[in-house]
Amino acid sequence: MKWQLLWNRASARPNPVGNVSDVADANEQILASLLVMAWMVEARDPYTGGHLWRVARYAALLCEAARLPADACASIAIGGFLHDLGKVGVPDAILRKPGKLDDAETAVMRTHPEVGMRMLSGHPLAELVSAVVLLHHERPDGRGYPHGLAGDAIPVGAAVVGLCDAFDAMTSTRPYRAGMPISQALSIIESELDRQFDGPLGRQFIALGRKGLLDHVAGHSDDGIPLQRCLMCGPTLVVRREHASGDSVFCRSCGGAYRLEAGADGALLGAVATGGRGSARELEPEPDTALIGRFVRETARLAIAAGAQAPARR
Repeated sequence: MKWQLLWNRASARPNPVGNVSDVADANEQILASLLVMAWMVEARDPYTGGHLWRVARYAALLCEAARLPADACASIAIGGFLHDLGKVGVPDAILRKPGKLDDAETAVMRTHPEVGMRMLSGHPLAELVSAVVLLHHERPDGRGYPHGLAGDAIPVGAAVVGLCDAFDAMTSTRPYRAGMPISQALSIIESELDRQFDGPLGRQFIALGRKGLLDHVAGHSDDGIPLQRCLMCGPTLVVRREHASGDSVFCRSCGGAYRLEAGADGALLGAVATGGRGSARELEPEPDTALIGRFVRETARLAIAAGAQAPARR
């Protein structure tokens, strides 16, 4: 199968991320290297904490609901984690602009799918995710980018990730607006079926949302772990599964320092402002290698077990 062939080819290459200690297998570390890169790109924007994880989780849920093969589900979820890799080429002034982009800035932003594709060039696993990275902003009505594809010319994986990406953008807070309720975002998707969003996939996603099956992902940075609120900036505080009561977290927008507190049962209650600010070292972006390791093990091994192939066109 294509996935195994690529995986075996990758295993013959040197280990690129030896510091990802909980990803033991060299093949998994090849994939983890891509996810770490994507995480670091995401970290440039403090308002997108958890975005890649959420898009990947939404994509996995939608693929399962649409009864796509397990191999395709795994490849598409990985593509969801990597879809914004090309934003490394977008200047901070555009990426973090607190308002609507003008035409020139929009043109720069729209280069990110092709930049991401170029970044994957030559990577041993590129074929598994290249269609998602390049084509996740295409639309069924042909008004997307970069190629203006329409209808069934858009690969299933790209259609899935494009929908999940848009939903997360709508339900996430930005500097210039609060995230909208899930119900409102689902209504917008419903109004754009067969135009911006694939009709059958969109209806499956709406059904998931209206059953409450997206609630544990929306506004979260890991399963069951909601983003915490900075008093100045909103939900920008990312809590990791390994955090405990008394640990410090920091807003990477304003630099505010917070202390995590838990109740008597040990469950995390929230983040309490300390009145301090993080140091330059404390505010450095740091990938969540534990989450990446779990994602690699759970997703990549599923694909291998299923005899995975790259997502096919419809």
